[in-house]
Amino acid sequence: MTGVTTSDRWQTKRARWANAYHARRSGFAGASKGFATPPEPRTIGSYAKGRQLVAGHLQLGGELVEAPGVPLWEVEPPSPAFRDEAQGCAWLDDLAAAGSGDARRLAQDWVWGWIDRYGKGIGPGWTPELTARRLIRWINNAQFLLGGKDAAEERRFFKSLTHQTVYLSRRWDQSEHGLPRYEALTGLICAGLALQGMERRAKPAIEALARECKAGIDHGGGIPTRNPEELMEVLSFLTWSVAALQGADQRAPRRITEAMERIAPTLRALRHADGGLARFHGGGRGADGRLDQALVASGVRTPPGPDLAMGFARLAAGRTSVIVDAARPPRPAAAHNAHASATAFELTSGRRPVIVNCGSGISFGQDWRRAGRATPLHSALCIEGLSSARLGPKRQQAGILAEPLVEGPSDVWVDRSGGLADGEYRLSMSHDGWMLTHGLTCFRELVLSTDGRELTGEDSLAAMSDEEKYLFDCLMEESETDGVGFTVRFHLHPDAEAELDLGETGVEIALRSGEAWVFRNTSDADLSIAPSVYLERGRLKPRPSQQIVLTSRVSDYTGMVGWTLAKTVDTPSTLRDKEVAEMPLERR
Repeated sequence: MTGVTTSDRWQTKRARWANAYHARRSGFAGASKGFATPPEPRTIGSYAKGRQLVAGHLQLGGELVEAPGVPLWEVEPPSPAFRDEAQGCAWLDDLAAAGSGDARRLAQDWVWGWIDRYGKGIGPGWTPELTARRLIRWINNAQFLLGGKDAAEERRFFKSLTHQTVYLSRRWDQSEHGLPRYEALTGLICAGLALQGMERRAKPAIEALARECKAGIDHGGGIPTRNPEELMEVLSFLTWSVAALQGADQRAPRRITEAMERIAPTLRALRHADGGLARFHGGGRGADGRLDQALVASGVRTPPGPDLAMGFARLAAGRTSVIVDAARPPRPAAAHNAHASATAFELTSGRRPVIVNCGSGISFGQDWRRAGRATPLHSALCIEGLSSARLGPKRQQAGILAEPLVEGPSDVWVDRSGGLADGEYRLSMSHDGWMLTHGLTCFRELVLSTDGRELTGEDSLAAMSDEEKYLFDCLMEESETDGVGFTVRFHLHPDAEAELDLGETGVEIALRSGEAWVFRNTSDADLSIAPSVYLERGRLKPRPSQQIVLTSRVSDYTGMVGWTLAKTVDTPSTLRDKEVAEMPLERR
């Protein structure tokens, strides 16, 4: 495989062999006789997706397979992502949400079919993360699964749960630090405390989870990847672990509860007005209701503080929320999904996203994955042809070909000292992502009115010191061009429709709720509307959208564009602005 070292290949093969060995050996353990405490569902499924599964539309891992009447395990996986999602059994939540007799029978057929086919320790599902994911779903939905099953079938179910729990107790420490490790430990804690006779296997996992919280969650409630959706998943795992401990009449270690107390306010700061998360560094908005469920389950009511939240700044007023990436990218060790998004922002009005980042393209293949990480796919300033950070050498990580983000800004300056001044919320930022290549510093200033109806911005590039001006002059002499071209992009959500006004000095933006915004160019930059994409996990292909583009050049060591975004029409008071819960089924 191109870009993967011999050492990476050997480690992957060795891990696969060890997983298979322990998967088989763990099957000799005696079976648990039942649950020590009755399990309660703690995961949320989708009623619409459950109905699609019952109809034979298998939409997993960004792929759609039409297989009505065909058992899941007889379907040839079209991609590794499809295979892993099938093996993780998160689809059980969707079938349980559908709740019909057909959904129950299908869930039972697939679970006991898995036991028949893979239950002896064979197949691709025997990794620490997938085993933990599967255990959590089987236990959460046990009452749904066991309805109508006889004693013999129940024994097979508990035998498999025991087998997987023992395997996980032997292999959790082989999961990667970060989200995979939190998931593996949570699965072992939930299974160990739920199953009779497995309690001793949970104790090392509880201690390890406490250590992981201390090492992996900083004092501000952030994680090294700076991925908001990943942080939400971490909080969910911690709340499930604490709930399992409370159900077993045990107290959670203080390090775990303290981590939850730090994370919850940070997530509140990263929550848009519509309840979704800001889409940065590989994270999406999260499944509907998932963030609120995790925050409520944490029991932490602390509001966001005035400081940056995991490196993000928040401006909020009225029905408007603005969230900005105001810190340097993650360190290379944690940057395999990081984006070149310094000073990029998103704006949401009520329940309607308006300005967005394009998102992570990881579910659409390597080309989209790389494209989604580049600066032009974010609502930010970008020098033509060069992102504010670059991709480093490829390496194998977690079964995919990963490229860490490198050569990004080393210094990101943020000024929020003005706070609320002159009736406005003000944020000033700069970064040096193009200092070494062009001698230029990037500046962005955002001002949000106190009623949330207007956002004013100014974006600029400048060579400040004599050394920077010299570097800029050398670049101009070598390239023989008249200045450096740059763009400022404002990607619109697919549900927002944009149209240039008659004078081509502004853009009218219409939302489906009936709300309208107007974008104005207040500088000499060229204004245009261009195609864009919205990369959304769970879809089969990127959604087409639009972007507003301001184009200008740096000459005489400086270049600046100014703009305003103002709400002109409110959502009608007679309209209940609510998202449609059901995602339409897509076909290629």
